[in-house]
Amino acid sequence: MNKQAPSPKQQRKKQARHQSPKRIITPDKPTATSSNKPAPKIAQPNLVGERIQKVLARGGIASRREIERWIDEGRIKVNGVTAGQGVRLKAGDHLQLNNRVVNWEKFAEQATRVLLYHKAVGEVVTRNDPEGRPTVFNNLPKLETARWIAVGRLDINTSGLLLLTNNGELANRLMHPSTEVQREYAVRILGNVSDAMIETLKTGVMLEDGLAKFDDIHFYGGEGANKWYHVIVSEGRNRLVRRLWESQQLTVSRLMRVRYGFIMLPDGLKTSRYYELDDTELDLLFDYVGMAKEPHIPHKPESRTSQRQRR
Repeated sequence: MNKQAPSPKQQRKKQARHQSPKRIITPDKPTATSSNKPAPKIAQPNLVGERIQKVLARGGIASRREIERWIDEGRIKVNGVTAGQGVRLKAGDHLQLNNRVVNWEKFAEQATRVLLYHKAVGEVVTRNDPEGRPTVFNNLPKLETARWIAVGRLDINTSGLLLLTNNGELANRLMHPSTEVQREYAVRILGNVSDAMIETLKTGVMLEDGLAKFDDIHFYGGEGANKWYHVIVSEGRNRLVRRLWESQQLTVSRLMRVRYGFIMLPDGLKTSRYYELDDTELDLLFDYVGMAKEPHIPHKPESRTSQRQRR
């Protein structure tokens, strides 16, 4: 029996069954045209050179911990690539912080130097004063690389011991609140100081920026309205010693820092002059702040002619 020839409609259905099915794109199967951006390149750790945080801390840019945070935040680039933890800098590397070029090679390995400076009343602890007042930095020896970093500040009316160094990490350790380095001041007070006032100042006074106190107070003599005291504090808040005394309605007529940590203001050191720590004294200072001792790298001393010219 002869089969009936398929109709044109049946032929079209048969052809459709043999055609390739249409491609269905599902959300969980992205195509090559996906808009996902490639992850940024991150510079990997290397074994040559010095770690970024060590170099920048030595230059006084910030503490190592803060620089490590900047690295985690992607704010530092080396040769145009975002730096990761452990990346080291070597000669010729291009360093950027917040897309600004950092001339890091001036912070290259150098001998640590520390000066004990006798600040005079009227001098300011700033590099450039818009009012033209004398600045302590004008009386310091010149550095070929890096710069002098002041360990804390003394206001214009306070004299005495000021530490300066070219080692940013050392400066940060000496100033960081966690180290609680003691500062001792000689203070001349105008007014009668009672035992109750001394007890209050040692117990604690609420100032505008929080509770503050003296770790210790010693009477150092004097007659009449003016009397001398030595006080010890373990923090470097602005004008803290003056504000504590003034909280008791007393007037500070003279203020002089005589000790920072275990370092005393050298006897006989005239105002606006400095004394430089030797290698043995530097080793003691490194031990004090918990830093590894450095090899003793000699530096070129300032000539006697330059010293006389500064004076």
